[in-house]
Amino acid sequence: MEETQEKSHPGKPGSSSRGVSRVLGKLRASVESKNFYEAHQMYRTLYFRYVSQGKYADVLELLYDGALTMLEHEQYSSGADLGLLIIQTLEKAGSTVETPEQWIKRLAELVSKIKPTVVDREALLDRAMKWSGSLVSSPTGHPLMHKLFAQILYREGDLTLARRHFALAKDGVSCGFLLIEISCAKGFPGEVDLFVGHTVLQQLALKEPATAASTFATYCKFHASIACTEPPFAMPLLNFLHFLLALVEQNNRMYATFRALCELYKPSLDRDPSYEKYLQKIGVKFFDGSRYEQRNFMFSDLLQQFFIDLEEDELEEGTTMHGEVD
Repeated sequence: MEETQEKSHPGKPGSSSRGVSRVLGKLRASVESKNFYEAHQMYRTLYFRYVSQGKYADVLELLYDGALTMLEHEQYSSGADLGLLIIQTLEKAGSTVETPEQWIKRLAELVSKIKPTVVDREALLDRAMKWSGSLVSSPTGHPLMHKLFAQILYREGDLTLARRHFALAKDGVSCGFLLIEISCAKGFPGEVDLFVGHTVLQQLALKEPATAASTFATYCKFHASIACTEPPFAMPLLNFLHFLLALVEQNNRMYATFRALCELYKPSLDRDPSYEKYLQKIGVKFFDGSRYEQRNFMFSDLLQQFFIDLEEDELEEGTTMHGEVD
């Protein structure tokens, strides 16, 4: 009698293990018979059982295999739902997840297998992006997730949305080449500078000067309409971006010099109304602009000082690399 009670008691490990084995058996049978609705429910049942036992690694592998199975059979809603359960598990597991970047890649793989027109794909991507951002304390998401999704969008032909994600991927080279392709495919000759201007300012507003500089250099070097990396550029906006990138790298950054540079190139900056919001953020993040009021400047002396400082920085770099400069 005691033996019977022990076998039927739901709290006993042996009973739990046998229960999971039975569900796994039914799951395999459901998949083989293409009863995907029932299989989906089985996966959810196993999810709750494994999570309640803290078996995060086991349930992650189970859900990943299940999501792939569903998506291979074009069961997009079910596959996306299992993907969401993966993210919930990752959130519950927290720092115990040993290879978080592997799961970023796996989640991106799942997203890539869902047609762009399926609503569930956007929900899965949003949750995946939010979770990935928690790994690096970023509200915008992990750069790797942005890069992988940008590549998916590029393969699908959505260059515009791919550009937005490449801008957040901390991969200036790839971003620069994509901007060239978009400019050549969709832009007018007079808009060559606008394509790179928007992205570089956005990257600076996110305080990613190295990525912004890489994007700008790649775009200018390889775009057939520019094909150079140093000023003077034929397009004034490119000169502004070059000087701004140099200015943010200086040690003695001055807000007044930044505003004077903006005033000098105001006609070019006014071509795109979105630039102003980025410039405001750049002023605050790099030049402590929150301490100053907006006002007009006598900028001739300020700009002259900026160029003197820039030359001094270049001389210091030369001294460090090659010894004393005569």
